[in-house]
Amino acid sequence: MSCPLFVPHRRAFLAALSAGFFTTRGLFAEQMLLPTPSMTEGPFYPDRLPLDRDNDLLIVNDQITPAVGTITHLTGRVLTPSGSPVDDATVEIWQCDAHAVYLHTADSRPKDAQRDKNFQGFGRFTTGASGEYRFRTIKPVPYPGRPAPHIHVKVKRGDRELLTTQIFIRGHEGNARDGIVNSARDLVDRELLLADFKQFVAKVWEWKAESGGAITQQLRRLGASCDWSRERFT
Repeated sequence: MSCPLFVPHRRAFLAALSAGFFTTRGLFAEQMLLPTPSMTEGPFYPDRLPLDRDNDLLIVNDQITPAVGTITHLTGRVLTPSGSPVDDATVEIWQCDAHAVYLHTADSRPKDAQRDKNFQGFGRFTTGASGEYRFRTIKPVPYPGRPAPHIHVKVKRGDRELLTTQIFIRGHEGNARDGIVNSARDLVDRELLLADFKQFVAKVWEWKAESGGAITQQLRRLGASCDWSRERFT
């Protein structure tokens, strides 16, 4: 049985390279720039980085069997406060697998029997001229002590670490009970940490409505390879 594909709302990390990070949200004004809140790194940033650290966390090296979980595409852009794209920024993500096990040895060793060894657990992507990043991973799951499912994010440029934060699922019932979510200083910051996870088919029809039927660029950002002569929906 195939799992539904989820596409979170695009996360735009707008980088003030000397003064933190920003993201765009339509809370008060269409083009308002608001700082992306930094969040704790947590104890499980990998202590030993995997040999395979690309942006596809579902497949490890050349293995055939994919990771267990709901396939999710996470995409966005790294931008300056004025909206200019930032190239050569390294975006890293890490998260627990579908069985609630992190790649970090302090978590994975005692839980080796339950760990999904087909899940990469950590990935990197370096932005190009457009500032875009993209990852294929699983929809995050809760685990004991963290009722809010989340994906950890770190952004670097050269040797500089610019942002560490987390992305949460908008509307998940565990958010209200999660200490990290509730540590956000106010409702605006909390809103900036939330992403809409929508099933792929529903998202495609949203794209159609937004762009008049042509969804070439949206699919390319997900890494799709299609028959581009048939890019319009009717």
